[in-house]
Amino acid sequence: MPRRNGITIKEMMNLDVMKNCKMVAGFKSITNTVTRVNIMADPDVFDWVEEGEFLLTTAYFFEKENVQAQKELIRKACEKKLAGIGIKIIPYLDALPDEVLEYAEELNLPIIDIHYSIPLSEIMMAVLKEIFNKQALLLEKTEEIHRRFVEIILEGQGIEEVMEAIYENVGNPIVLNLKLSNQVFPYFNDLENDLAQEILKDAESFYESSDCKYEQKKLYEDKILIKDKFITRVVMPIVLKNHVYGHIFAWSLNTSLGSFELSIIELASTTIALIVLQELSVKEVEIRYRSEFFEDLISTDIKRKKKVLERAHFFNLNPEDYYVVEVMSFKLKVEDENEDGNYFEDLKDYANNIVKIAEEIMEYLDLRGIVSAKFNGVQILLGLDKVTRIDERIKEFNQRFYNTLKERFRNMEIRIGVGRVYKGLAKANKSFSDALKTIRTGKALTDKEIITFNELGIFKILCQDFLVEELEDFYKTTLKPLVDYDEKRSTELVKTLEAYFTCNGNLTKISENLYTHYNTVLYRINRIKEITGLNLDDPNDRLNLEIALKIRELL
Repeated sequence: MPRRNGITIKEMMNLDVMKNCKMVAGFKSITNTVTRVNIMADPDVFDWVEEGEFLLTTAYFFEKENVQAQKELIRKACEKKLAGIGIKIIPYLDALPDEVLEYAEELNLPIIDIHYSIPLSEIMMAVLKEIFNKQALLLEKTEEIHRRFVEIILEGQGIEEVMEAIYENVGNPIVLNLKLSNQVFPYFNDLENDLAQEILKDAESFYESSDCKYEQKKLYEDKILIKDKFITRVVMPIVLKNHVYGHIFAWSLNTSLGSFELSIIELASTTIALIVLQELSVKEVEIRYRSEFFEDLISTDIKRKKKVLERAHFFNLNPEDYYVVEVMSFKLKVEDENEDGNYFEDLKDYANNIVKIAEEIMEYLDLRGIVSAKFNGVQILLGLDKVTRIDERIKEFNQRFYNTLKERFRNMEIRIGVGRVYKGLAKANKSFSDALKTIRTGKALTDKEIITFNELGIFKILCQDFLVEELEDFYKTTLKPLVDYDEKRSTELVKTLEAYFTCNGNLTKISENLYTHYNTVLYRINRIKEITGLNLDDPNDRLNLEIALKIRELL
């Protein structure tokens, strides 16, 4: 909604020139803002008036006996969103009809009875002068706030000081929600607890809307119901690196939210974005040092590994503890503003927050280690000083970490591969290798978001890099002829073979599983034997075909 600086109807009524005037309708809108003043010298004036103007006129234009014409003038004024109308009623009319006043009251349009002795031009000049003075004062105050925000940044102060400055000048409840880092800064002194909780709940519900308005990079304004009363709520996004990092919320509980208040909130959003950017830059340097340490740690270069082990104490790592490495990949599904569909975005801009979350949970669970980030993945080295409850503690960390990410980042796809636990920091590279194999193999085998190396079963053997050529050769000589046959003939022999192992060779269950006649299943089993040259009644052939199916999933 567009806003201009001005004075309220109430402030206008307090001017000396208006002391003999009185308000006769529209009392609920006494806080309407007057941005300009216009004099009605022509019945067609509504073709030129603008929103927020206060219209001065005389009852000369009112047809004394035509109440409908008078109500029509009131209606047009409301349609144009005028701040109000000042009417010099006497000597043209004795009074406005009650029906007209009731109509203005119903439409919440302020009507001022202008005293017959006051020239309309005098009112116009006095109001415009007051508006100009207020605009000059607000401009001065805006510049003062801007200087204060600059000082906050230069003096290394933080977000709390910015929020205090907003609250002091806006005079209404203010909440900053940095959603990506899960930080909330509420400012509403002397507010009843139940009302404060309702406001916080309203701010949180903003992120639960199905229309994804929380992704908009512009001011959002609406009317909400608080304590059985509709009030204005404005939401200003904190935009950083083309991402919405959070929002500033303001509610017009005490006073209206005009252009001055919005200017302050807009300046504050930019200032907070700069502070967050500064914090992220420091964090990026820390992450880079940890990432370099981790890369040296998993290196096969003996000299690099020796040097990194000598520096382990800088990261509070004991070379003799037990260690496990986890590899995590992330993708965030977001709405593309330029296309109709969805796309997957690289998460490097979210890495700092993901690392911070992991570190907070590690500290809470008393786990030592380091977290590094590279591209759209995160690597975590967890250190445990005792062999007892290792699996349980790792599981607890992963579950807390996964749940926190899902809660803070909507539509995020998460994969976590957990390596084996090894004693000694020098063997971290082995755990890292296990974690990589786990996350790569796990994607082909299961929909589980968290999978450990030990859960891979026979795939712990099949996923070894040096076996790739052997696996491909084994697949070509066993299952591939059957796959090729299905593709050429549009048959379902491979699907039948998979059902065979799922149903433990029970042909009746296979028939029910595939919704196929028993004789058809029997025919397909014979065809599998003819095409592959392997007999499912032979234990060795049966094992070869089952392993070939698993190799097919990997390849």
